[in-house]
Amino acid sequence: MAPHSLYPVPDASAAGGIAHLLVSELVQPVPPAVTSFVADMVGPSRPLGVLFYGSALRQPDLDGVLDFYIIVERLPDWPAGGWARTANRLLPPNVEYHERHVDGRMVRAKVAILTLEQFRHMTGRRTLDTTIWARFCQPVRLVWVRDARAADAILGCLIRAVAMAARWAMALGPRQGTADEFWNALFSNTYGAELRVESSRKRPRAIVQGHEARYRALLAAAWRADGLPFVEHGDVLEPTVDAAWRKGMCDGWWLRRRMGQPLNIARLTKGAFTFAGGARYIAWKIKRHSGIDLPLSPFAERHPLICLPRLLWSLRQAGYFRRKQGRD
Repeated sequence: MAPHSLYPVPDASAAGGIAHLLVSELVQPVPPAVTSFVADMVGPSRPLGVLFYGSALRQPDLDGVLDFYIIVERLPDWPAGGWARTANRLLPPNVEYHERHVDGRMVRAKVAILTLEQFRHMTGRRTLDTTIWARFCQPVRLVWVRDARAADAILGCLIRAVAMAARWAMALGPRQGTADEFWNALFSNTYGAELRVESSRKRPRAIVQGHEARYRALLAAAWRADGLPFVEHGDVLEPTVDAAWRKGMCDGWWLRRRMGQPLNIARLTKGAFTFAGGARYIAWKIKRHSGIDLPLSPFAERHPLICLPRLLWSLRQAGYFRRKQGRD
């Protein structure tokens, strides 16, 4: 890589612009049912904050499943068993399923747990895992926060996520193009690196769609804040990094792409043993898609793997697999 002194000096004012834009997003209101759900879920616990993100934020749907990340100072700050905490320490994050009645309707959510230290690491340059920074360069809401210091710490991680995403967008994007083209290239690559059921061609465009101005402003500001050189030709951006920088980044992406699916498979395997409330989540998904109500005993809720053969047999008796084949 060429000496850094040949590149523009990082622009502190651009970094301030990123922080201002993200703060304005974090404090935007969410439906009251979401706020009530989170307050009830947190209860007496004292996490640093709760972030609301994902498709349910982009297209509000309280009949679906909401997505939250709970950021804690220490893993014991959130109620979980010793084995679950050990698993979260080794391969974060753990995922839980929560459902609660709010104003006469059932609200459901998938909830991931991260410590602040894990959040910082997984939005930093040394991480080989793309999942966290790729999610948190997207719009999020801070729907619960402990205090001003916690809010600042979480904001710092979100700024890191944007910086990482913009850096990789320059490396993986076109030699020159619009901001949308750089972001679409980035999200196509991150989806391709993960074990995702969504199309790596359609889904990235859906992420950017409707937020083009936001992503355009963030990309240029993040490049300036990082000291990455580029020129603007109207709406077209042209990075002027040298070939050595680009090769080094592409080599780094090769490793991240190779690591992506094994990491996701490892998380799925871990989730089979640590996904709190997972049996209820699966039963709800089956009922939503097939209309079949799958009753769960308390034992089955606590030990879904042990009861899996019986649950599969119950589904077969109810005609679930015949219906699914009919739809296919």
